[in-house]
Amino acid sequence: MKAWAQTYSGNKNVKFLADGAAKYTHALGLELDLSEKGLGIRSRRFALVVDNLKVTVANGENGGEFSVSSADDILKAL
Repeated sequence: MKAWAQTYSGNKNVKFLADGAAKYTHALGLELDLSEKGLGIRSRRFALVVDNLKVTVANGENGGEFSVSSADDILKAL
């Protein structure tokens, strides 16, 4: 996350946060259990809009879809 954040040197509005233990992902109900495939608990693909530390939009994908978490979808939600 640190390396990714560094590519946005002028950024003052976006926070880059890691969720290594998937606690936040679990709290949002966006976890995906791939233990049967030897991959453990992962997160589904999702995009969030957070305003003053409050999640205002949570777009989570189902399966391998990519239909609600694109940049265009999030821009429409703003």
